Amino acid sequence: MKTLFLLLFILFSLLHASSLTIKDMPIDFGQKRIDLTKSYIQKHYGKKVKDITITPKIILLHYTAIDSLKASYHTMKPQTLRGRKDIVKASALNVSVQFLIDKDGTVYRLMPENWMGRHVIGLNYYAIGVENVAKDAKHLTQAQVKANIALVKYLKAKYPTIEYLIGHHEYRRMEATPLWLEKDKDYRTVKSDPGVQFMQKVRAGVKALHLKTPPKGN
Repeated sequence: MKTLFLLLFILFSLLHASSLTIKDMPIDFGQKRIDLTKSYIQKHYGKKVKDITITPKIILLHYTAIDSLKASYHTMKPQTLRGRKDIVKASALNVSVQFLIDKDGTVYRLMPENWMGRHVIGLNYYAIGVENVAKDAKHLTQAQVKANIALVKYLKAKYPTIEYLIGHHEYRRMEATPLWLEKDKDYRTVKSDPGVQFMQKVRAGVKALHLKTPPKGN
């Protein structure tokens, strides 16, 4: 019965996918960035790949820590990293996500949905990243909550392989799963985005999808 309900919910999401408007706003993703992504995959995940296509298994939510759509976009637009001393040693590959959501709930697609972006340690090879424009959790909006809910439904309907919905602040709990690939034991950062309350609201809105949360611990 549970399986039937899930299938019906996914069908409903597919039928209503047109209600979600996604605007394309591409970042620079030329051969240089592709090559840097391949190198990142080999160095950090131990995989030598022909292309940077991923099989999504995780939707990972963030906030940008920047209170402007324009500034958030231009941080990710260049192919190489700028001004991030905390992670530049790991790779010159710039940070990126598949989706960026403005304060009014407008959803922008920055790169192909099933290409690997750099937005979380250990999980990029399986994760679709969603950034929300906000300098901190207090500045996230209800419009963004609604947009995240709609986007998660869209992605789960399009990619049935997706199993998890997690917040960036929860990423280290995924070390207990087979999806964690990071080879460098010293490569970790402390994250607080998007926060417990935001994740609770989004999870409540997609409860019928039965997406997993990270294992308890860490």
